[in-house]
Amino acid sequence: QQETIGALMVVDAAIVVCEAGQEKALAVTRLMKELDDLGIPYLVFVNKMDLPEAHVKTTLEALQGMTERPLVLREIPIREDNVVTGFIDLVSERAYKWEESAPSNLIEIPEQVNGRTEEERTQMLEALADFNDDLLEQLLEDVVPGAEVVYQNLTHDLQDGAIVPVFFGSAEHENGIHRLLKALRHETPEYTATLDRLGLDAEGDAVAQVFKTQHGAQSGKLSLARIWRGEFADSTSLNNTRISGIFKMFGAQQKKQSKATPGEIVALGRLEGVQTGDTLSVSGTVEGPAWPAFLTPVYALSIYAGRRDDEVKMATAMTKIIEEDPSLSYGPNIDTGQHLLRGQGETHLRIALDRLKNRNKLDIEAEIPHVAYKESIRDAVSQHARHKKQSGGHGQFGDVHVDIKPLPRGSGFQFTDSVKGGVVPRNYIPAVEHGVKDYLVRGPLGFPVVDVAVELTDGQHHAVDSSDQAFKTAGSLAMREGMPKCKPVLLEPIFQINISAPQAFTSKVQRLISGRRGQILGFEPKLGWKGWDEVSAHLPESETLDLINELRSLTQGTASYEWQFDRLQEFTGKEADQVVAARGA
Repeated sequence: QQETIGALMVVDAAIVVCEAGQEKALAVTRLMKELDDLGIPYLVFVNKMDLPEAHVKTTLEALQGMTERPLVLREIPIREDNVVTGFIDLVSERAYKWEESAPSNLIEIPEQVNGRTEEERTQMLEALADFNDDLLEQLLEDVVPGAEVVYQNLTHDLQDGAIVPVFFGSAEHENGIHRLLKALRHETPEYTATLDRLGLDAEGDAVAQVFKTQHGAQSGKLSLARIWRGEFADSTSLNNTRISGIFKMFGAQQKKQSKATPGEIVALGRLEGVQTGDTLSVSGTVEGPAWPAFLTPVYALSIYAGRRDDEVKMATAMTKIIEEDPSLSYGPNIDTGQHLLRGQGETHLRIALDRLKNRNKLDIEAEIPHVAYKESIRDAVSQHARHKKQSGGHGQFGDVHVDIKPLPRGSGFQFTDSVKGGVVPRNYIPAVEHGVKDYLVRGPLGFPVVDVAVELTDGQHHAVDSSDQAFKTAGSLAMREGMPKCKPVLLEPIFQINISAPQAFTSKVQRLISGRRGQILGFEPKLGWKGWDEVSAHLPESETLDLINELRSLTQGTASYEWQFDRLQEFTGKEADQVVAARGA
């Protein structure tokens, strides 16, 4: 998904491919929204139209409900025995019969679709006339515009992002592909129109924009870039880094060339310090189009090297993987101590891990992350503890009385002292606090302790045998003996989540949340997203670990969510007992 966004930032036009059918069409609505927001011209190709149940009209209706741009049908199907076997081009008014993996054959327009051809062509022309007064005047005067005029209007309106032309076919059998390629060649905008759309001047310093980064075993780092203006020669310095090779990419193959010219997409070799989204120029000061924020991770795996020798290599290799895909992130979870690889879903992370292993011959293990459970207490207790040890020479002696009390949720940890008369010398009090904190790292249930107040109220010391270490040990001992008496309780993290999905799936999303111990806060139309809802809820962290997988399964891959930590909440019952038991094991 991140690669798609990167590519969209430098294209002149895009093709949205969807399967025929109302529900299946929903799968591309997020992409259409992205294109609409970026103002990118695009066409729609409805695939698998050779199937008996395929209907372009119902697909069109579903797609139109997701975009403000009018969808303009460019062709209508010819059916034989309820199976699409060809199409009628509404501009040229010619009929074609599909052939298996070959160009279509020109045929006479079947009589049964003659009337529909005229009706659909009129609808197409009326849609175009909304953006051209001359064409509107012709239609009002019953003047039939020629194909040349219609093509000009289609090209102009597509370039302006005013319409979305719709084609159909069957990619598996190469049906409709030739017609689609002709539209790409003749009707999509030139790169100079893209410059205007992005607000870039065609004159000035040579400028390129990096939309993808990749690392090869032989080639090293390659920055894939679109040249917006000017020429770049090999060895030119861009953003204070010298180009080490300019390559044209043909799949996995590379062809070296001496320069890159405006409009080209090339790979620039070994530009260290250059990242995806960077704008490159000789001066290094040219500002390019704003780059969208990288996708927020919604899935994580805990990973670690299977062999100690691989730990350093893994860290280096991980840096390259994240450079290639900025929607990945990697780092330690300070609550659990695990190192987490985060991304957009299970498949996304598995692909990243396979790259990591295969490219670098690493042994890497992955597992579901631990939940950052905490624990606290319900009752207050006064506890006395003495640490005394004598083994010849100086001994160890520390004696403390502490009050342990619960605090309101979110208060953290507080340590105070009310010792009087110097029974515990001032210089030993920090050691007592240190011992208390050491214990709180792992409480009686086995988790970090929060929202607890500890007050040192009394104690004793020995002029010779007392020390920082003795009072630190006494403080820890007081907590170890007192905390189990305070009715410890498990706390689980609760996340605030906002799920975005097409309205057709809102009820499924709500049932999913309820089935995962969630609390639905409400839902409303998603601002700026036609036909979408946003569902807000509170959900335990443990229920979010694989949430994105089921969410996408229920919504044909369309739904997404954002999350943030909300609070810690008491967790009791059988499931909580299982968590504590697993921790003890």
